[in-house]
Amino acid sequence: MSTRGNTRGVVYVHSSPSAVCPHVEWAISGTLGTRVDLQWTAQPAAPGQLRAECNWSAPAGTAAKLAAGLKAWPMLRFEVTEDPSPGVDGERYCYAPGLGLWHGRTSANGDIVVGEDQLRALVSQARAGEAFAHKVDELLATNWDEALEPFRHAGDGAPVTWLHRVG
Repeated sequence: MSTRGNTRGVVYVHSSPSAVCPHVEWAISGTLGTRVDLQWTAQPAAPGQLRAECNWSAPAGTAAKLAAGLKAWPMLRFEVTEDPSPGVDGERYCYAPGLGLWHGRTSANGDIVVGEDQLRALVSQARAGEAFAHKVDELLATNWDEALEPFRHAGDGAPVTWLHRVG
């Protein structure tokens, strides 16, 4: 039995081919241990693609498991967030084709938190201005935000599925 408590988060599937949608639901259901029926809607930013999102409640660390399950389909665009909980930082995972998976810790208000060890590594690896700026962009997921932003806006006003794990 885990000593970590439950937390909440959101899975945003920004784009998926229709043939992959049942697999996405199966992966999320398997991770959460409860059946998930997402409400898929058209993704205007990618004609022929669908989008869905759902809130979840499960033990801390579930976001990592959800992201690991979803990245099995490299054509997806998705984000998974996990709220901070006692003793555990919040997290955000972003996936975009061609960029792969990005992971960062988040504060209570959703800002990306860059740790001391990350800053020390950045300073030791990138001494020149342009290289330093590039490494900061990597830490802050700039390329992922740029790739996913059109898909985020296309989802404004879309229905949200609420999931709460019991037990």
